[in-house]
Amino acid sequence: MIRIFIDTNIILDLLANRKDFYLEAQQLFTLADHKEVELYTSSLSIVNTHYILSQKLKQNEINKTLRQFKLLVSVLNIDDKIIDLALNSDFKDFEDAVQYECAIQNQMDIIITRNLKDFKLSKIPILSAKDYLSTF
Repeated sequence: MIRIFIDTNIILDLLANRKDFYLEAQQLFTLADHKEVELYTSSLSIVNTHYILSQKLKQNEINKTLRQFKLLVSVLNIDDKIIDLALNSDFKDFEDAVQYECAIQNQMDIIITRNLKDFKLSKIPILSAKDYLSTF
């Protein structure tokens, strides 16, 4: 089964119900719910998502939402090796470098993001949710 790394922006499209991107994110996570794909994200994405959702939701709502969300994804750790690789990478954005190295070190097959331009150095395929869904 394909192992897909999900970037934070895709998670927020779903959980923050972002108007222009929600449907694609929802379809992607439905595939995981139906066990057609395996979705992964980093612990950094969970922390960043919590922080961003805290601008709109109450703490108990965020925690409930993230507990439910975690049923659809596996959360990957960020360790010393990943940080070192990110610090020494040619990525311009450190957070993207961390996400990328997390995906690489955990042998992901693909990264799904809306931030395609910042992953142009990737050695694995980088697709938007829309582009991935069109190939499924």
